[in-house]
Amino acid sequence: MGTWDIGPFDNDTAADWCGTLDDASLEARQGLVHDTLAGAVGTTDELDTDVAAEAVAAAALVATQFPGGERAHPHYGPDEPLPDLTGLRALALQTLDRVVTEPSELLELWEESGEGNLWQSGIDRLRTVLAPTPPGEQLAPNLLPAAPVDAPGRPS
Repeated sequence: MGTWDIGPFDNDTAADWCGTLDDASLEARQGLVHDTLAGAVGTTDELDTDVAAEAVAAAALVATQFPGGERAHPHYGPDEPLPDLTGLRALALQTLDRVVTEPSELLELWEESGEGNLWQSGIDRLRTVLAPTPPGEQLAPNLLPAAPVDAPGRPS
């Protein structure tokens, strides 16, 4: 696997998976994301690096649809529109937990690389975005969604 940074889309496997997602019909994209997440969660033996890398990318796409979620990488993330993935929040969290739980080849490779702490911080940021906000708790102002561009008083 060619890896050039610690982000969820910063490897050949995730970039290729995003290409597959782009090639799927809009109606099929949610199922592809779901199946990718579920495939990683359902692995009881060692979690293969490629399966894990695709699953992290899928979880990151779910996170893009929540306040505080970062946009997918402009070059390596998907180019085509995504359906509503918010219903996959719990599965995305389970997936990230599985990726960072032994036996996980991706976890092992990152730990051996010396960059494991940085990679783990990225996974933790995704988990924070995906974690449900407890009832009655407000999101921090910097995590609130931006007002629409055509909102009154804002330039359009």
